[in-house]
Amino acid sequence: MAEIYYDKDADLSLIQAKKVAVIGYGSQGHAHAQNLRDSGVEVVIGLKDGSKSIAKAEEAGFEVKTVADAAAWADVIVILAPDQYQRHIYAESIKDNLAQGDTLVFGHGFNIRFGYIEAPEGIDVVLVAPKAPGHTVRREFVAGRGIPDIIAVEQDASGTAWELTKSYAKAIGGTRAGVIKTTFTEETETDLFGEQSVLCGGVSQLVQYGFETLTEAGYQPQIAYFEVLHELKLIVDLMWEGGIAKQRWSVSDTAEYGDYVSGPRVIDPSVKENMKAVLDDIQSGAFAKRFIADQDAGAPEFLALRAKGEQHPIEVTGRELRALFAWNSSDDDDYVDGEVAR
Repeated sequence: MAEIYYDKDADLSLIQAKKVAVIGYGSQGHAHAQNLRDSGVEVVIGLKDGSKSIAKAEEAGFEVKTVADAAAWADVIVILAPDQYQRHIYAESIKDNLAQGDTLVFGHGFNIRFGYIEAPEGIDVVLVAPKAPGHTVRREFVAGRGIPDIIAVEQDASGTAWELTKSYAKAIGGTRAGVIKTTFTEETETDLFGEQSVLCGGVSQLVQYGFETLTEAGYQPQIAYFEVLHELKLIVDLMWEGGIAKQRWSVSDTAEYGDYVSGPRVIDPSVKENMKAVLDDIQSGAFAKRFIADQDAGAPEFLALRAKGEQHPIEVTGRELRALFAWNSSDDDDYVDGEVAR
């Protein structure tokens, strides 16, 4: 049975006694920083010179330092930059500014699990990973609720790393919902697998194949879009609320029967074998090596795949439809439909 911690299990005063540097002010960075500050924690933001996030952090009332200065100042350094940049930031600006007794906090275990960052002795290395995008982490905190977190300790030099980790999770609202104990390895491998096989890769490919099957059979692309993409949110919301069972209870008998007899025809046992192969690549480090090598080369494969995906006919149809209907709204200022500000 999983170990789950709540507010009563965490001492907020532990993180309140620390000076915290949040490195990065993106989706997770802004949420962690603002929630920590609202919980009475002293926080500065560490960003590289010229970062576009400096203005956002200063507008939110934070002091912004260089990453090196922030790391030297802090007792707790929270590394929330994208995975592919973390090892460079660590080597160039954090490693030489660590002191005995400091704590490194990660929001994802990638760089520790695959050895791209190796912390020295005398430093606690911990994980606090909210299971939602940063905007949701912040919104739920402000509303008096929280997002479940996954927490882990890779290196407990102080002997008190677990207590500080729970305290940190409480400060960002995680213990309001529940915090699950895990390991860096379990968090990293399951997170990558879930993204690639189901949540991102699996769903995206399934939706595209469904759209292609209908349009190639002569059906209108607009109708196909509604049937295989738009209504997906309704189904996922039901699953989120009560599992697959509630989804099946909520839809028509026709849909439920089709689920049972046709689902296994589309997602047959060969798909599970393919998933196992994906998991093997994650566990062996092959995926990490491929991703990092491509990023180090300027991301040619990544950018080519992104461009190809953005040109798929379902994206063209979706942009046209969303411009005509009023159902779709977003509070993400960084996203413009059809064009991402990167």
